[in-house]
Amino acid sequence: MEKTRCSWANPANPLYLAYHDTEWGVPCHDERRLFEMLNLEGAQAGLSWETILNKRENYRKAFDKWDAKKIAAYGPDKVAELLANAGIVRNRLKVAAAITNAQAYLRLLDSGSSLDKLLWSYVGGKPVVNGSGPRPAKTELSDRISKDLAKLGFKFVGSTIIYAYMQGIGMVDDHAPDCFCRKARK
Repeated sequence: MEKTRCSWANPANPLYLAYHDTEWGVPCHDERRLFEMLNLEGAQAGLSWETILNKRENYRKAFDKWDAKKIAAYGPDKVAELLANAGIVRNRLKVAAAITNAQAYLRLLDSGSSLDKLLWSYVGGKPVVNGSGPRPAKTELSDRISKDLAKLGFKFVGSTIIYAYMQGIGMVDDHAPDCFCRKARK
């Protein structure tokens, strides 16, 4: 029997189906994954999420498995290597943003906080579960988180990117009402 999924989940792409079925809308508290997803959502700006998802393993290799300490120390040679890597999106601003984000992330950790503590504090530790109807591209909450992350020094964290990030890390569950993932979590 075929599972009913959200309409955006491309049935021809096994990676995309696995992402929809096991990650999207599932609460995440793993720091490395939260950092990874923040950067991947930023890399997605102007592109499709499927494009980035298809390159995710390449990103993990290119960005030292999202080790923020290593990324924060990247210099011109590593940037040149990344910009020559056809396995990732070769955009100078997005590569620079990942380095800046690693530095901002390390400052956040040094302050005694974390992405997990910061992000989940906005929703009281519980995902926002939206009802039926159209899914927004951004919300007042994503506006607020976007501004707060920018104040902390993060880049490529506009409100639309942050709303997609919130969906990807499960702060928001926007699965369609008839999607098996929504039904499984009730």
